[in-house]
Amino acid sequence: MSTSQQPDPKDRPARLTVGVVGAGRVGPALAASLQLAGHRPVAVSGVSDASRRRAAQLLPDVPLVTPTEVLKSAELVLLTVPDDALPGLVAGLAETGAVRPGQLLVHTSGRYGVGVLDPALRAGALPLALHPAMTFTGTPVDVQRLAGCSFGVTAPEELRLAAEALVIEMGGEPEWIAEDMRPLYHAALALGANHLVTLVAQSMELLRAAGVEAPDRMLGPLLGAALDNALRSGDAALTGPVARGDAGTVAAHVTELRRHAPQAVAGYLAMARATADRALAHGLLKPELAEDLLGVLADSTKGEAG
Repeated sequence: MSTSQQPDPKDRPARLTVGVVGAGRVGPALAASLQLAGHRPVAVSGVSDASRRRAAQLLPDVPLVTPTEVLKSAELVLLTVPDDALPGLVAGLAETGAVRPGQLLVHTSGRYGVGVLDPALRAGALPLALHPAMTFTGTPVDVQRLAGCSFGVTAPEELRLAAEALVIEMGGEPEWIAEDMRPLYHAALALGANHLVTLVAQSMELLRAAGVEAPDRMLGPLLGAALDNALRSGDAALTGPVARGDAGTVAAHVTELRRHAPQAVAGYLAMARATADRALAHGLLKPELAEDLLGVLADSTKGEAG
């Protein structure tokens, strides 16, 4: 759904009081975005000093209270705690009677759908799973980045329009994710975004070791072009020694990595094998060249195991 397709007024949620349980990097940014859409943040909970600073910066004048008090104050509650803490939090809030009938309870976990909110559903809450596919810094720039950001949306069918309307009000693009597909959806995002950060950080370290003074400046245009090509063309964008079948170059890479950065060898080999498989399957890597390349990778793996 495009943000240009605004929801019908009858499907838009009324202006709501908003509470945040867990003032990490995500919750205050979403609440600030909802505030721009006319909703009213009224309460936030946070334990660490960093959480309190984020809340003060993004939600000034909104009182810091306990999670139970957040639920007492707000019609729409954002549960923005780490994935592993979410089931216990929901169960605890339901057991203490903090959940009110008709209250919109929204979690932002990519891993879970609405099933994790079942204890609150039994208490009469309206469950929504709205996961922004974005990395957050905990600063005001996050609110701007929500414009055009896709959200993985899961909700009961009768709440689907309300869920999508909230996402659109935050400037996002709702993308419907089935309940049983949430873990796969989240794994895909982690593979693409979280692992990308690791790869880029390793690449910068290796460039510094090779004597490059500004690895960020060197990598910026290259990685920007590679990302753009990959998003446009998928596997057809594969380039480099693995896709070409340059077994000797790959062997030299492994030798140098073992010498200068042994901690990077396992990741290099795993990505090289995955790249070779995709290049071969899509006809980019010639079978006669693939044999030597895969032999190098297999020998290197044996050396790694030894």
